[in-house]
Amino acid sequence: MAQEKSYFDGGLITYIGWSLLGLIITICTLGICFPWALCMVYGWKVNHTVIEGKRLKFTGSAIGLFGLWVKWFLLCIITLGIYSFWLFISLEKWKVKNTCFA
Repeated sequence: MAQEKSYFDGGLITYIGWSLLGLIITICTLGICFPWALCMVYGWKVNHTVIEGKRLKFTGSAIGLFGLWVKWFLLCIITLGIYSFWLFISLEKWKVKNTCFA
């Protein structure tokens, strides 16, 4: 049984464009729209990834992430920054939870 190939079909110019747009949005909104920019760029990466012949799909939303972002920010303040060590892991868990096969 032949195994299907895994590949990424996104392009460099498109990646640079989405990343710059996300950066501009984040800067112009003083970080408030960072969850939206993150969803936009991460969604582009996931939606252009194929694993063993099956395309991935990102189902997360900026609104869902924004609520978590506020919670995580408050936890960082309450714990004097200690929670920031777990923030990356929490974000990765959210990304994986919102990624599936199309």
